[in-house]
Amino acid sequence: MTTIQVRGLTVELGGVRVVDGVDLTVPAGAWVTVIGPNGAGKSTLLRAVAGLIAFTGSVEVDGEPVRRLRRRERARRIALVPQNPAVPPGMTVFDYVLLGRTPYISPLGRESAADLKVAEQQLTRLGLIGFADRALQTLSGGERQRVFLARALAQGATVLLLDEPTSALDIGHQQDVLELVDELRRDHGLTVLSTMHDLIIAGEYADHMVLLAAGKVVAAGTPRQVLTGDNLARYYGAHVTVLDGPAGPLVVPVRRSVGS
Repeated sequence: MTTIQVRGLTVELGGVRVVDGVDLTVPAGAWVTVIGPNGAGKSTLLRAVAGLIAFTGSVEVDGEPVRRLRRRERARRIALVPQNPAVPPGMTVFDYVLLGRTPYISPLGRESAADLKVAEQQLTRLGLIGFADRALQTLSGGERQRVFLARALAQGATVLLLDEPTSALDIGHQQDVLELVDELRRDHGLTVLSTMHDLIIAGEYADHMVLLAAGKVVAAGTPRQVLTGDNLARYYGAHVTVLDGPAGPLVVPVRRSVGS
């Protein structure tokens, strides 16, 4: 069971402070979702937690600073699914998912039968086994998104960072992917930190939410505490009604004016 602790995290890119003094805790086995308007610093926050960009402040996984972990050890603990991963030209779906086993293969070694089995299991779990021999570039955006998740799961990491994991999925596959992540979190102790634009889905699956605006935490708590009409009006400039749904708050956009 893995806990993430972020204290005073600050990131500057090109002289601009994109993330500004963020404090964040993800308890072991929990799902915390970061929301916020475009440009709030959500993706940058995840990349810093993953140890992929320079930052000040501290990020710890189970009390161990991420910046002290070697790349291979970090990859065994933390798996990141970015919004737009690089896709090697001509690579098959199976080989791409198999890349998730890289932290377990010696620099001059080859993948083992166990590594091949893990990749196959993740493709099967995500309904992708029929695409195993297809070139990744030939798949639809939604299919590729599931392949990206399969690669992350093949890493066997205990921390899963998801940057807009449902952005390219239709509603059915959105539910399939998020239910799978939730199942893994409950049954295998996976700790999840995600960013999402879809506030209804975010409110249904997250245990805890953090609202970022201009790189700062401006609200944190349960989905019902964070997804309020006042917060969404102030930080998103949105006119909405928030209803109490069976699995979380339902954010319903309301037209500002209706023509005659």
